[in-house]
Amino acid sequence: MERIVSLIGAPTDVGASVRGAGMGPDALRVAGLEGALRARGLRVQDRGNLAGPPNPWSPQGPGARHLPEVVAWNRAVFDAVSAALADGHAPLLMGGDHCVAIGSISAIARHCRKQRRHLRVVWLDAHTDVNTEALSPSGNLHGMPVSCLLGHGPAELTGWSGERAAIQAGDLDFIGIRSVDAAEKQTIQTHGLSVYDMRHIDEHGMRHTMTEVLQDVGEDTHLHVSFDLDCLDPSDAPGVGTGVRGGPTYREMQLCMEMIADTGRLASLDVVEINPALDVRNRTAELAVEFIQSLFGASTLAR
Repeated sequence: MERIVSLIGAPTDVGASVRGAGMGPDALRVAGLEGALRARGLRVQDRGNLAGPPNPWSPQGPGARHLPEVVAWNRAVFDAVSAALADGHAPLLMGGDHCVAIGSISAIARHCRKQRRHLRVVWLDAHTDVNTEALSPSGNLHGMPVSCLLGHGPAELTGWSGERAAIQAGDLDFIGIRSVDAAEKQTIQTHGLSVYDMRHIDEHGMRHTMTEVLQDVGEDTHLHVSFDLDCLDPSDAPGVGTGVRGGPTYREMQLCMEMIADTGRLASLDVVEINPALDVRNRTAELAVEFIQSLFGASTLAR
């Protein structure tokens, strides 16, 4: 059966600390995402950009900053991703900042429960995003999506999948982590989260790391990748709002993507935190398109 990928744009930076990620969806379009997917033999339906409230840009501080606006954007994402899944399509959410993964993954979790499939989430990021409104010094909700998905976020952002927690700690693997707040370190330990930080990748290599991550992916697995472009080193991907030095190299990330593709279980994808205002000639979006091609099976040789 021909595979159809639905492109869904969420042009907002309402959860971010820096303005500009709202231009990410169109940067991916300019970088040729649709054509790149068609070149992989996929049918592509671009559902356009979602609409939502403007960013009020209130001061940063404790709590959950811009909560009503974040809820509204995530409701729009939830509905759009749910519609794509109901049509039998693979949703590719184009962010926007990483808070939009709350709506995306909540919709996918609900779908997986109905289909009796096992949801696994691979979170590619420099950060673990497990802050809470009680712990975050900034209140930026792009630092809290994982907590919301685990059922520990604001009540307005939890329970959308039909259960308080959209995912369980054991269904989530972080790759590329290298910036973790002190409170987040405790949260990681408390919940027993699987975090493959840059030290692990340095010591064991990306191949061994991905073998660990993917070893129990089976035929009943719906594999979702949530790809924050700041997972990469900012020397390769300068167009991000919260870049952190020392990320995976280009080749390490290509191997990561190709090994995910090799499972044949990739069924949905978030691509977030591309900030064209900070980029150099759209380099980060173009790099993202290369990696997305690899996730959908592009490789140097037939394997």
